[in-house]
Amino acid sequence: MERRTIGAGALEVGAVGLGCMPMSWAYSGSRQRGDESLRAVHRALDAGSSLLDTADMYGPFTNELLVGRVLKERREDAFVSTKVGLLVGEQHIVANGRPGYVKRACDASLRRLQTDVIDLYQLHRADPEVPVEETWGAMAELVRAGKVRALGLCAVGARGGRRSGGLYDGTIRQLRRVQQVFPVSAVEAELSVWSPEALDTLLPWCDARGVGFLAAMPLGNGFLTGTLTPGQGFEPDDMRARHPRFTAEMMAANQPIVAGLRRVAARHGAAVTAAQVALAWVLGQGRHVIPVPGAKRERWVTENAAAAGLRLTSQDLTEVAELPAARGSWE
Repeated sequence: MERRTIGAGALEVGAVGLGCMPMSWAYSGSRQRGDESLRAVHRALDAGSSLLDTADMYGPFTNELLVGRVLKERREDAFVSTKVGLLVGEQHIVANGRPGYVKRACDASLRRLQTDVIDLYQLHRADPEVPVEETWGAMAELVRAGKVRALGLCAVGARGGRRSGGLYDGTIRQLRRVQQVFPVSAVEAELSVWSPEALDTLLPWCDARGVGFLAAMPLGNGFLTGTLTPGQGFEPDDMRARHPRFTAEMMAANQPIVAGLRRVAARHGAAVTAAQVALAWVLGQGRHVIPVPGAKRERWVTENAAAAGLRLTSQDLTEVAELPAARGSWE
């Protein structure tokens, strides 16, 4: 697989990563199976998808434990990214950016991941009660201590709400502040055919500074794969059950997006899928862009990894650009 670099330190990863969250968090709990997920992670590494993206809050904690079982055997094959800054309660999630907590959380993540160093440590959310410089400073100390190789920031956007200009203005202000403390190697934010807002300001900011861009949800939470049926319903613990684009009405209204991706895929051969076109589009947005599709089955991991070899033509890109904008139930 093609390799891409993250940050000024030129950390190399496979062009397509693996989002591990669906294996134990935010998607249908009844379909989460540990052994199947372990095989999926191994398959990703076999295919060259070396970037494994997790977080201490996923589960909470169980996702890091799962990834750790693979890292124990194959640490040299993997580039592990995990996150800090969010605490999960029974009915709520709160931010904690206190320096002492950040250091304790890092040590706990290292134990769960069964490794002595985290390749990319990301601030999941800034704590409104703690200056972000203080949190970032504690994370920088972890780099100097050899526990972390590089730092990243998860972007704050209006997820699931009405899209408008300046969506990532707050994130860019945070980035400017923390850059004065320690270099940012990567930013993780949503980017896909149906959520392209990061192209306006956030991705250009990263590209101008050689900052890696981890494209979260590049398959639109599964919608762009074309495998979901309008009206199929979602389990109560599945975040799509509350997402404005996943009502039966909106899933039906957004089908032309999937149909367009399928038309492009058909020009490249019967084996090419809509999901691979969606990932190839993300890959084409910049040399430092790494899509991180979530998956928990070997089949999808294999399909996603193969997208790294798909090259879209100018005709393909024009057709994708002309697809209708995604609609949500708030519109």
